[in-house]
Amino acid sequence: MRNTVGKKIGFLGPRGTYTQEALLKLMLVSDDDIVPYPTEADVIRAIERGEVEKGIVPFENSIEGSVTATLDVLAFEAIDLVIEKEVILPINHSLMTQPGATLSDITTVVSHPQSIAQCRNYLSKNLPHATIELAGSNAGAAKLVAEDGGTKAAIGPRLAAQIYGLTVLDIGIQDFEDNQTRFVLVGKEPAERTGKDKTSIVCFIYEDRPGSLLLILQEFSYRYINLTKIQSRPTKKALGEYCFFIDFAGHIEDDVIKPALKCLGCKVREVKVLGSYPMANGVAE
Repeated sequence: MRNTVGKKIGFLGPRGTYTQEALLKLMLVSDDDIVPYPTEADVIRAIERGEVEKGIVPFENSIEGSVTATLDVLAFEAIDLVIEKEVILPINHSLMTQPGATLSDITTVVSHPQSIAQCRNYLSKNLPHATIELAGSNAGAAKLVAEDGGTKAAIGPRLAAQIYGLTVLDIGIQDFEDNQTRFVLVGKEPAERTGKDKTSIVCFIYEDRPGSLLLILQEFSYRYINLTKIQSRPTKKALGEYCFFIDFAGHIEDDVIKPALKCLGCKVREVKVLGSYPMANGVAE
């Protein structure tokens, strides 16, 4: 379902990214109401500063897993922000160059690290001698190729090729056909319970010791709460010190979830709720 929003919304830019496509799938917004930012962290920090009311960032890819830049800023920096919605977007990568260039002309391939990783087999087979150059976004890579000359190619959405006047040499170059990315809308308004929700939390343990993860998982197992994701990440404080990102079915206002989080809070140093929000119904329409 799309919503019309009258205030500014930040997204991972520049214009032409998959994040912009995801935003347009999620809600009706005018071009004047969307603001591009160079990194996922910049989008989230802009919400905190009040430059935009909400922001959308990539959260997880079906091939490469979590977008760690998003996880880290939500866990370690963001204050009073929550995930309000999620949307799942099919990712169909294209190889694009300046008009007139051919596959044999390409010496450098530029794209976001996740996109490069999702096209490893294609690059190895078709461009084995090309240098890989990382960019902050797919659209940023397309913009760079449009400005830098005919020996560079970008990987990204066809929208970027249209915006920056590039020629698409090949489409669907991702290594796996069922390539999807989950994006989250971040803001300051907790989502109301719908009955079909998902919750994202971060658990910070007291110390690294045997059974720490088991203590966390027991609270969900006892209550038959379905976990949809669990991942450890360094806390950035000391080598070997980790926290756990967990997604599970349900809303923090559900009767079964409330006691689970309360008991969990007694076992770990901190439970940070990143948000309870409506669960996406597969690929966005």
